[in-house]
Amino acid sequence: MMEERIRYLFRQYLENKCSRQELEEFFSYIRASGNDEMLRNLIKKVYENTAQSPSIQTYVNEHGTLILPDKTERRDTTAPQKRPRRRRLAARLVMIVCLAIVGEAIAWLIRPTDHRTPAPVVAALTKSSTERSEYKYLLLPDSTQVWLNASSTLEFPQHFKTDKREVTLSGEAYFDVRHSENAPFIIHTGKIATTVLGTSFNIKAYPDRQHIIVSVSTGKVKVSYNNTSLATLIKGQQVKVNSQLNTVEEKKIAPAEVAAWQKGNMSYDDEALEDIVADMERLYNVKIRIDNDAIRTLRVSTSFRREIGIEQALQVLCKLTDSMLQQSDGCYIIQ
Repeated sequence: MMEERIRYLFRQYLENKCSRQELEEFFSYIRASGNDEMLRNLIKKVYENTAQSPSIQTYVNEHGTLILPDKTERRDTTAPQKRPRRRRLAARLVMIVCLAIVGEAIAWLIRPTDHRTPAPVVAALTKSSTERSEYKYLLLPDSTQVWLNASSTLEFPQHFKTDKREVTLSGEAYFDVRHSENAPFIIHTGKIATTVLGTSFNIKAYPDRQHIIVSVSTGKVKVSYNNTSLATLIKGQQVKVNSQLNTVEEKKIAPAEVAAWQKGNMSYDDEALEDIVADMERLYNVKIRIDNDAIRTLRVSTSFRREIGIEQALQVLCKLTDSMLQQSDGCYIIQ
């Protein structure tokens, strides 16, 4: 999954189509030294594809070497020579990759060398949050990837312990955990703890919802409540835990439906209308009120693309629940 994602982002970068979030995610991959070989191969292909139109200008080749123009060549001073844009971007990317590696080496070299036994230090926590209608990509210290959904917060240390990796989530996030046999990755969401060694899965645990939902797309996940094991999930399984009543529901789910929000899909299977509305408030950054108590807990199954917009999405819900939609003072009202 990581390799496909890097290839996609690399194409977006070359075609100047990266969104702010995609650009941030792409440069996070660049800073991760484990991706050096893959990036070098991608850059090399760009040079090979543009080799038929060489430039006489100075540039950096796919090996990071500075290439000077042949002084014996004759220039046409009436027509400026330009290298293909894709080659210029690839050359710039080679330099960025090199600078990132050099920067890490310099940081290591200038690190103070104190041979005394260090005093115990409390690990500093980093908190990363998203606003309503905002997504964010994070690369954790162990190279675990996290996609943070709207109105969510993830807390994690600057350096993980050697025997376990622990983070705290409020909201929703999709995790692609870097495998480590001796250091399980643990996500705390209230009294629920989700433990993995290396896998990809989605957790939905908003404070205003009664249920915490864990869905697995690859690998194996263990879900616990107050240190008591509730379920062990494998690919294509989901567990829904009622954090107040301590009830557990398990079901099968298509792996493609795990974290459908990453691809812009809004997918709900037997969800209460009030929970779906709460989701839509976060994703579209709007205010929605349900005036009809009879449909508030009605179970609904539906899916639609996020780009259809809030009004059309709410109209879909109203048709399914036989209700009406109105607007008043900037608030959407379901009656």
